[in-house]
Amino acid sequence: MVKTLWLVRKLGDFSSDLVGEDDIVVLIQDAVLRFPYKKNWYACKEDVEGRGLKVSPDKLKSYEDIAELILTAQRVVVW
Repeated sequence: MVKTLWLVRKLGDFSSDLVGEDDIVVLIQDAVLRFPYKKNWYACKEDVEGRGLKVSPDKLKSYEDIAELILTAQRVVVW
């Protein structure tokens, strides 16, 4: 189970020190422009494609995947 789901819109303001072992980070909107390959970090598939970026398919979450994570996470934080 995901303890905290972090939906991050802008990476510059976000501190990865806040992310716990059982957390998942999904970068959305402009945050996908600087995707760091870290454990449990993903990028929104539609935002990546809309910006013409290339991210490994195993690091992408679709809108449907993100909605499922929102429903199953213990806590959701939008940054």
